[in-house]
Amino acid sequence: MYKKAAEVIRRANRGTAFTGAGISVESGIPPFRGKGGLWGRYDPTCLEIEYFHSHPREAWVVIKEIFYDFFTRAKPNAAHLGLAALEREGMLHTVITQNIDNLHQAAGSTEVYEFHGNSQHLLCVNCRARFHVSEVSLEVLPPTCDYCEGLLKPDFIFFGESIPSNAYERAVHEATHSDVLIVVGTTGEVTPAALIPRMAKQHGAAIIEINPEESAFTHEITDVFLKEKATVAMTRLLNELGITTAE
Repeated sequence: MYKKAAEVIRRANRGTAFTGAGISVESGIPPFRGKGGLWGRYDPTCLEIEYFHSHPREAWVVIKEIFYDFFTRAKPNAAHLGLAALEREGMLHTVITQNIDNLHQAAGSTEVYEFHGNSQHLLCVNCRARFHVSEVSLEVLPPTCDYCEGLLKPDFIFFGESIPSNAYERAVHEATHSDVLIVVGTTGEVTPAALIPRMAKQHGAAIIEINPEESAFTHEITDVFLKEKATVAMTRLLNELGITTAE
């Protein structure tokens, strides 16, 4: 199967990757749902947009613990590095990710479309000023804007918010203009993100899926299924392609 996947990638003119929480699990970031998921330990209410606005301090206590005390220690793994290597070799044009952890960029990917935003930036809900998290003190919660003292919110999608139109439109464009889509670490159950691989398939793309278990995509749209953890599968695939990663 790895030889077949490599042949599909070599033949492609424009490749795209579509990633979910599963690619970052091996970096120490648990998924939100399922066994060992964050919602088994934390109340997801903290990420409901109405709750955030009405109880900003309570929400920020949990947000800081999950995304800024814990997530910031995570490093890119072999799967993130592998996708960056495919980009350097001209075999991958874009990464579309549902993740907010910034690990694709840290691994060296330069064309990353973030479907759900990025935890490394904070946005003022009042004046819309944007800050990198390194510019903001999280010692006093909730953090406030340097310009207008408005409430700062992580620049990712909360429950009750819409997908940013720019990210959605760019993802749709890539999906419908690619001839191979590499799906990594996603169950295919969260919409509207799960529509992206289906759009790619409808427009003629070959679908290579990397997942340790079957997903909603496996029997519906997948052409080559590499049933393995993301790091293992990506390492084997790059070996088949004769590509090495830059650690």
